[in-house]
Amino acid sequence: MDKLKMQTVNKADENFKKLAEMFPNAITETIDENGEVVRAIDKDVLMQEISCKVVDGNEERYQFTWPDKKKSVLLANATINKTLRPCREESVDFDNTENLYIEGDNLEVLKLLQETYLGKIKMIYIDPPYNTGGDFVYDDDFVQNTAEYLANSGQYDDVGNKLVTNTESNGRFHTDWLNMMYPRLKIAKDLLTDDGVIFAHIDDNEVENLGKLCNDVFGEDNFINIITVKTKIGGVSGSSEGKSLKDVTEFIWVYAKNKNELLLKPVYNHIPLFDRIQSYLDEGKSWKYTSIITKLEGKVLLKRDEKHDMNFYGYTTLKTQSISSYAKENGISEQDVYNRYADKIFRTTNAQSSVRQTVIKETKGFEYPMFSCEYVPIKGKNEGKKIEILYKSGSTDDQRNMVMFLSDVVKKIDGVYYYLDKVSSLWDDIDYNNLTKG
Repeated sequence: MDKLKMQTVNKADENFKKLAEMFPNAITETIDENGEVVRAIDKDVLMQEISCKVVDGNEERYQFTWPDKKKSVLLANATINKTLRPCREESVDFDNTENLYIEGDNLEVLKLLQETYLGKIKMIYIDPPYNTGGDFVYDDDFVQNTAEYLANSGQYDDVGNKLVTNTESNGRFHTDWLNMMYPRLKIAKDLLTDDGVIFAHIDDNEVENLGKLCNDVFGEDNFINIITVKTKIGGVSGSSEGKSLKDVTEFIWVYAKNKNELLLKPVYNHIPLFDRIQSYLDEGKSWKYTSIITKLEGKVLLKRDEKHDMNFYGYTTLKTQSISSYAKENGISEQDVYNRYADKIFRTTNAQSSVRQTVIKETKGFEYPMFSCEYVPIKGKNEGKKIEILYKSGSTDDQRNMVMFLSDVVKKIDGVYYYLDKVSSLWDDIDYNNLTKG
């Protein structure tokens, strides 16, 4: 029988969570009556979100702010009186295509998209101006009316939207860029599905500010990664030569709409297995998968853990051989061995894990060349499936090295094995000379 909870739900905590989901930018930190730092709601930010005018407040708190931030909130929430106009004469198969290309001021377009796509977009990728000092930015002016602005600016994009050059001599250099980005990010968040993600591409000029903006809009808890991209290496500018290191990287901030709803599947580069082995040798690295299990027999149940549904086994017979000797003995090439027996080719690792420590504890005192543990993982790629992990004995009683099979890191496609190299947050293998082929 389940035990009854003898305490009611803390409604304040529940309401805090709801507000945090709706307005992550209103979550802050402050000092309580005991001098402790606690999470709190910034009432001024909250009032700004539900108000149609600027709300003032000067209470000291942890926050990320800049001139006109409150007006940026108003701009994001303000309505517009515009619509999308189809251009049939410029379109391809207008009535049947499933693709949509829109030209216009991106803030206005984002607002129009809310009518149809609110909460429906799975992924957004943005590549905003980097604010290098020579970029054009959208000037969402808070003071000038449209006629005044157009009279003073004279800058337009390809379809007539107002632009202004944001030079480093501008006293509002970062402020203008932040005011441009903030409302666009806020609306982009509303367009995402609950399990949606946004990728925001930037260089080092505004990388910190973009991250803080995303924390403000999406919430720190929804940060996923910052990806570092190795860019095409060009010539060195004479004006900066000798004053700094050569820039060869850009960055992509990755945030979720709601990280608890997100399931990111691993992404792999597929590299022909022998190309991978050769690259290891060329780089002076040690290729670990060099042994094959030729015999594994005599499985004996040693212990049963009912509470955690785990079985621990020992194997009485284990025979292994190097790939090279096995190939010679059987009159085949090493490549044939790899292609035929990927599920028997292995390496060992003593990497720490809770399962390995449990195996060491439960099998201590037993003498077998190989041990194993059968259980059902509660997370990861094998979640909910019963699996068996092998552990090879060592020279000491408590040495249990996990066996990793080549078949777990390769994939056979049309009779050829490919090594699965998991994509990381460092993208250093983009071939900029062949981008038109990708």
